[in-house]
Amino acid sequence: MKNVMDLQKMLKSAKEMQDRLQKEMAALRTEGSSGGGMVTVVLDGHKALQSIRIDPEVAGREDVEMLQDLIVAAFNDGAAKVDEALAEKLGGLGAGLKIPGLG
Repeated sequence: MKNVMDLQKMLKSAKEMQDRLQKEMAALRTEGSSGGGMVTVVLDGHKALQSIRIDPEVAGREDVEMLQDLIVAAFNDGAAKVDEALAEKLGGLGAGLKIPGLG
């Protein structure tokens, strides 16, 4: 019976830790940029785009393809920073675990 109680405590603790991590990731904001800051995006910890800033100088250009590439690059930069923040928060806890997004 003691083992069952210990298991229940451990599961409850893991659930609380998961809930706390979910809240922290929702509140997390990372900034990615490209083109020397011409395009900047802000992502939350779930990699949802929160905002985007485009330097008027680049927006006025006729090269829409370049602007699209800069947006993608800025988003990818921000997403990589979310992964880094998550890995830092998990620390050694995630060692050996396959966590989506931390490939």
